[in-house]
Amino acid sequence: MSIDKEIVKDFVNESKTLIEDLIDLLEGIEGDFSQVQKLADYGNGVDRIMGGAKSLALSASSDHAVHLISDYTALCKAVGYKASQIKDNEQLFDVCVATLLDGSETLSTLLDRIEEPLSALKNSIPQAFIDRLRWVSGKFSDDVSMSVGTGKAAEDEVGKQKLKQNEIDDLLKKLGL
Repeated sequence: MSIDKEIVKDFVNESKTLIEDLIDLLEGIEGDFSQVQKLADYGNGVDRIMGGAKSLALSASSDHAVHLISDYTALCKAVGYKASQIKDNEQLFDVCVATLLDGSETLSTLLDRIEEPLSALKNSIPQAFIDRLRWVSGKFSDDVSMSVGTGKAAEDEVGKQKLKQNEIDDLLKKLGL
């Protein structure tokens, strides 16, 4: 199985545009705890990239970089959504924003190198970022949602997924990190 190179190119271009917007969003709220809920917008944006990667992964060989990008964006999405729910912890907010800025820049690098072997891409994810991601994700309790509700209470209780710490660890393992 192989993915159409033109579709991959379109995915990369659209994703890079989204990443620019996400970095602008993060830089705009950096140091401003009153805007903590905007991290949900970050989660929504990175979710769009994840959706595209997951769709492409359906027609990709198992060693294609798009699988790594799919899992990587799932982690960024989870941290963004969880961080959007921080209450009374400005320092954690600041660390989450910095982590997501680094994560977004690394995602851009992964997209630039999407045609490279998976093993080379895994090695391009900085260990310091992985360590910070583990630390940050450990700061959230399991009852913090990894998605944002629609406001309809009954629907939210059914549709809201919780990303437990072991699931974050599983994603990191899947990434080979």
